[in-house]
Amino acid sequence: MSEKVKARKAALREKLIVLAEQQIAERGMGSLRARELAKEAGCAVGAIYTHFDDLNALILEVNGRTFRKLGVQVAGAVAQAKGQAPNARLIAMSHAYLHFASDNHLLWRALFDIEMPTTGAVPQWYMDALGGLFSYIAEPLAEIFPDMPESELDLMVRALFSSVHGIVLLGLQNRISGVPFDHIEQMIAQVLGQVGNPLPL
Repeated sequence: MSEKVKARKAALREKLIVLAEQQIAERGMGSLRARELAKEAGCAVGAIYTHFDDLNALILEVNGRTFRKLGVQVAGAVAQAKGQAPNARLIAMSHAYLHFASDNHLLWRALFDIEMPTTGAVPQWYMDALGGLFSYIAEPLAEIFPDMPESELDLMVRALFSSVHGIVLLGLQNRISGVPFDHIEQMIAQVLGQVGNPLPL
């Protein structure tokens, strides 16, 4: 395969990812249709499947981009909160997570609404992206619980992530157990501010 053909194939692959990302951002993951995408990209429908096994694989690529953007936003919050108490850093990164979810709602939803492959492993790069988010949580937690075994710390990282994610999800969806948007930050701070504090007897 010539370099020119390789470049053309790579350009089409990137174009399909960008167009899919735009469509998901505007109308949600469920709106993605191969025929419409091919028309926008100026290619045959079959060309999509020379680059991706199916539309789910294409959405995974979009989600990888979303995870990286989310990671940049959370990393910025972590950098700004450097030197603050561990709980304050947890709150800062969680607020960054909330604002990313609000500003990129349909792309953020696609991170968790996608149907993962039933055969074979989830792509390693996808797990690495999620692991990067978990590592930001693990650092202040390790300061709060210096003697906690690594396996328990990992479980607590996932528990806190699930808690914040649930608050954000319910809040943004205006579900009955959620709160108005301007109170979501306060709700997150109330929960994370108590991490490490002994329960009253």
